Amino acid sequence: MKKVLFICVHNSGRSVMAQAFANNLGHGKVEAESAGLEPRPVLATVVQVMAEEGMDVSHHRPQSVFDLFRQGHRYDVIITVCDDADEKACPIFPGIAIRDHWPFPDPSKAEGSPDEKMAYVRSIRDAIRRKILSWLSTLKDDGAGDPQTVENSDPDRP
Repeated sequence: MKKVLFICVHNSGRSVMAQAFANNLGHGKVEAESAGLEPRPVLATVVQVMAEEGMDVSHHRPQSVFDLFRQGHRYDVIITVCDDADEKACPIFPGIAIRDHWPFPDPSKAEGSPDEKMAYVRSIRDAIRRKILSWLSTLKDDGAGDPQTVENSDPDRP
């Protein structure tokens, strides 16, 4: 089983969704956690769109990536899901075999009417689900595999 950490800026959207999808769809191949550079509570829109998928993330407790680092947590894979500028600020964990970057738009930056905001967050959720499923398909039953084998492409593209 691969231990994976998903990192984004606030651990309130993208990384929470990635963690939930990896744990729920990974069928024991991965054990996923998530953390942020500046942790904040999970966005209400994220809670709603994940509930539509049958996943309750309302009790997710935001974690600091720096606290996990200081506590000595070890991961096989670190995947940043924030934009390129924020990705460069993420620390390097000792012993990491694989580090990858899957950029997704920030759900907290959704604009427009409530329906438009929900549609925007749903599109991010769906892109994250597709990326997780694609990555999981590269893993063997023992969790071996490399997220870099999955093409880093536009997250909105199927």
